[in-house]
Amino acid sequence: MQLVILAGGKGTRLGLTDIPKPMCPIAGKPLLERQIELAAAYGISEIFLLEGHLAHVISDYFGDGSKWGVKIHHITEDKPLGTAGALSMIKDRLKSRFMVFYGDVVMDFDIAAMQAFDAKHQGIGSLLVHPNNHPYDSDLLEVKNGRVAAIYPKPHEEGHSYHNLVNAAVYIFSPEVFRYLEPGVPQDFGKDVFPRILAGAGELYAYKSAEYIKDMGTKDRLPKICADVESGKVSLLNRKNPRPAVFLDRDGVLIKDMDKNPVAANFEMLPGAAEAVKKINESSMLAIVATNQPMIAKGFVSFEAVDEVHKLMETRLGAAGAYVDDIYMCPHHPERGFEGEIPELKIECDCRKPKPGMLLRAAADYHVDLSKSWMIGDRESDMLAGKNAGCRTVLVGQTIGSSEFADFRFKNLVEAVDFILENRK
Repeated sequence: MQLVILAGGKGTRLGLTDIPKPMCPIAGKPLLERQIELAAAYGISEIFLLEGHLAHVISDYFGDGSKWGVKIHHITEDKPLGTAGALSMIKDRLKSRFMVFYGDVVMDFDIAAMQAFDAKHQGIGSLLVHPNNHPYDSDLLEVKNGRVAAIYPKPHEEGHSYHNLVNAAVYIFSPEVFRYLEPGVPQDFGKDVFPRILAGAGELYAYKSAEYIKDMGTKDRLPKICADVESGKVSLLNRKNPRPAVFLDRDGVLIKDMDKNPVAANFEMLPGAAEAVKKINESSMLAIVATNQPMIAKGFVSFEAVDEVHKLMETRLGAAGAYVDDIYMCPHHPERGFEGEIPELKIECDCRKPKPGMLLRAAADYHVDLSKSWMIGDRESDMLAGKNAGCRTVLVGQTIGSSEFADFRFKNLVEAVDFILENRK
């Protein structure tokens, strides 16, 4: 697979004057060099560098790429053409599916896993997407069954609730994408090209990742990212490495238990919940919600209504600089006899807690090390699900109940997370 790196940035916000943005040193090495080394490690051997500002600095440093075991082509744009505009310059040189990086993103991710996802779906493109700690000023995506359904560019409408799913600026495209580009015209993927594809009924798919992929383009972010590289955190979060997770029940742990009417009008975040999730985010552990929602099967509430609750929860978490890496939900219920019930959901499934199905799915999706993971819940079914998946368990609640399957008990999520992070080794 060929790789295109958009390397035309100036780095004005970073105060760069004599080098272009992609050549900014990250822990002693130019960012662009780190990207090229990542690509080469996954067998990508042909790279196109789309350059602009101070292009000679890049071409002088990398030459033909032989030092890195790759073939590099240097393409210089005469005028700034945005994230997508310059791509048309090499249209005739990209004959099959190709990958795109933005040259200002520090990353370490399993390229082979994304390629496998793209090969399975074969749309016009696959976009790497993830939650972040500032969704309120990010372009957000609506994804349904793995397919991108809508794009919500910043700034967002006041009062708007959303899933925290952000375009991470890593793509795989079919050459069909060129149908949606205007040659020689400044244009952006997020604001121009992707909306055209969706409006034309083209298929874009979302590849969800919890790996390290961050834009380093501001002075406040740069030192934090350099520290993450130096500490090994960036490489540690590559999907190839198993990671522990904190699995979180929803009602009674993150939000107030809404009992039989789990709709957005009754939503209330529990005190300290966002703070606790943020602490998980700042560790190397995943924060994953696993929730039973049997009211869907009983006919008391719709999938859409539950989804609105999750959007509201993710929005409130995002406003506090926190996020969950994913939400797994079981809509099933085995007992029949409810007026308005959904027959196809009245089944004995493998995902309804105390069964461990949701946790096992998450483990497969994110390469979770279940033996080093935790389940936090307020019911015995949560404790059993954790045990059945091979996790340690924590029971929380204002009035802590008893459960022989709880390894530890705390009053709330904050106390539980503090204990886990302090004692995880």
